[in-house]
Amino acid sequence: MAPTSKDSLTVIDNRNGKQYEIPISVTQHDTSIPASAFKDIVHVRSTTIREKDGKGVKQQQEKQGLRITDRGFLNTAVIQSNITFIDGDKGILRYRGYPIEQLAEKSSFLETAYLLIWGELPTKNQFQRFHSEVMNHSTMHIDAEEIFRSFRYDAHPMSILTSVFAALGSYYPEANPSLQGQNLFTQKDLASIQNMDKQIYRLIGKAPTLAAMAYRVRQGRHFITPPPGLSYTGSFLYQMDCLGQQEYKPNPVLERALDILFLLHADHELNASTTTVLQAASSLTDPYSAIATGCASLYGPLHGGANEAVIRMLISIGTPDKVPEFLEKVKRREKMLSGFGHRVYKTTDPRSYIIRKTADEVFKVTGKDPLVETAMRLHDLALKDEYFVKRNLYPNVDFWRYVAMGFPLDFFPVLFAVPRVVGWVAHWRQMMLSPEGVKIWRPRQIYLGPGERDYQPIDLRQAGESDGQDPTSAPTAVFHSGQSKRTHLATFIGKAKL
Repeated sequence: MAPTSKDSLTVIDNRNGKQYEIPISVTQHDTSIPASAFKDIVHVRSTTIREKDGKGVKQQQEKQGLRITDRGFLNTAVIQSNITFIDGDKGILRYRGYPIEQLAEKSSFLETAYLLIWGELPTKNQFQRFHSEVMNHSTMHIDAEEIFRSFRYDAHPMSILTSVFAALGSYYPEANPSLQGQNLFTQKDLASIQNMDKQIYRLIGKAPTLAAMAYRVRQGRHFITPPPGLSYTGSFLYQMDCLGQQEYKPNPVLERALDILFLLHADHELNASTTTVLQAASSLTDPYSAIATGCASLYGPLHGGANEAVIRMLISIGTPDKVPEFLEKVKRREKMLSGFGHRVYKTTDPRSYIIRKTADEVFKVTGKDPLVETAMRLHDLALKDEYFVKRNLYPNVDFWRYVAMGFPLDFFPVLFAVPRVVGWVAHWRQMMLSPEGVKIWRPRQIYLGPGERDYQPIDLRQAGESDGQDPTSAPTAVFHSGQSKRTHLATFIGKAKL
């Protein structure tokens, strides 16, 4: 049978000889096929089921379509987007078509935020309105201070930030589709759009305020109200560092450097945290809860936590003269090289060069410390080493991110999360306004567990063959000490007896 279109795949099922035609969708940058088309590739197979009386089994014929497995979503596209374009093979990153290099040189973080969310660079009046709304929504309700103070003094700031973003939803019930109706943000009328935009202003405006409050909790300092008249990053630095000095102004070089870093990290297509935000948003939860899930994902060491891994690696190396020895250990797989290589980029991460240049400007006012010298030595040697070049292990954005700014090690993921809020809300807005509507993300699984079996009373059960050998097959014993140990040894009414 001849195909009806050249933009299609012809698939022959060798199990039964049937032939299927699957359409290929062609866009400017990608080609794709619908995974749902494989559901039509059906094969009849025999399965064993239990008789209704429970006394026997019988064979039953059933039809089952194919499923697509893609562990880690290595080649799965779940949305069509107009926001960010990445060509990992060529090292290209563009926001709404604009090269990241041009934006970093000529734009600002908030102007780029406008671009990512609304699709075009703003006019002067449009930017003034957006800037004013964001900065006016930067102040937190005074009750939020109690939330921050409830954390231990040594709580990781990312844990604090994740929790407080989730708590914000309780302050704004008008932003909750569970309370106001599931079409709150999807009906596309003026009231819906205005409500959506207000939540965007709040989230972007409050992100640096929440981060600064988390920082000051760790420092044991009182909180500072966002000051008027400063830039987005200037206000952030003020809220973190001002100790009551009159007419305090952050250093303009550091302020501009942080603005560039925020711009570079505003979005990065459908990364792990953005996917997590959209997974939650697909259920039509409120945007604050969705953003909190993004923070939780970003906290992981394979994503935003990679920042910390780089610094810990540099600390473990020590001085620049020990870098060659460290690289040899990496080649022997005795050490892990952090900050090199990327899931998407097969050549140099385009943001890394911009950050390196920005770091050089910062060094001129801050000076270099031994950790930075070690980073520069590692960067230069790895780029010249054939072992790493052959494996496409080029420095990524994690390698230089915030190294020169003097922030605490565990604050790095927070500095990643603040600008990424822009990317999250841009994708959230795009999802809510999708012409096809919002469809809940419900992936399928390949079940590998046991078939149907009968329940056995506890006294009749036998330990499995792997019991005691495989630590994953049953709960493990936890070491108890102090009060916990004494309580286990005590007798009291209600103590479990098995």
